[in-house]
Amino acid sequence: MRAGGQGARRGLRLLALLLLAAGAPSPVAAQTAPQAAGGATGGLDASDFPTGTAVLQAPILTLNDDRLFEQSAWGARAEAEIEAAAAELAAENRRIEAQLLAEERLLTDRRAGMDPAAFRAEADAFDERVTGIRRAQDLKARTVTRMREAERRAFFGAVVPILSEVMRRHGAVVMLDARAIFLADSQIDVTDEVAALANQRLGPGERPVLPEPGGGADGEADGGADDAAETGDPGSAPAAD
Repeated sequence: MRAGGQGARRGLRLLALLLLAAGAPSPVAAQTAPQAAGGATGGLDASDFPTGTAVLQAPILTLNDDRLFEQSAWGARAEAEIEAAAAELAAENRRIEAQLLAEERLLTDRRAGMDPAAFRAEADAFDERVTGIRRAQDLKARTVTRMREAERRAFFGAVVPILSEVMRRHGAVVMLDARAIFLADSQIDVTDEVAALANQRLGPGERPVLPEPGGGADGEADGGADDAAETGDPGSAPAAD
């Protein structure tokens, strides 16, 4: 009996080896195959999943407003114009400064042969003109700053409908400043998406009209603007005795 049992076991092992060589499924593989196929357990085959690009659905989105403005065609146009205005103002200031320095040196050279009262009168007039010029040039510098602020206000006012559309598209209820968040998944940042839509629909935009500055010191500066065009930047007259 023992010899017969050993022979039977050897026969079974040989049969198993032959079945494996022929590619027949093992008992374990046969048991797990229905689950892998998803038939009896209700699973999905890879081909059953939807294809294409799905729109991320998230209740919270983030946006970097500085990067949005910089990436937009509107922002590029605005920055180019602002940089040109700033460069023009800087060149004007340098020209005016050189002219005032020359006038100051001339007045100093003439001082020795002038009556003290006459010199004092010319020095006071020079100082007054320099003060007016300084105010005028400061006003121009503030105007350049106001240009940037006005451009940003106009851009973000125009982009609000796009922001609302992007929020609805993603099923979001709030959009936060990306710079105020310590850690977030980059997938919820819609800055690039909004920039692309803004470029498509708004383009470079138009330069907004700046409101006129108020009265007071600015009004006085306006009066000195004509002098600035012909003379120059702040300086100081030679000290009068």
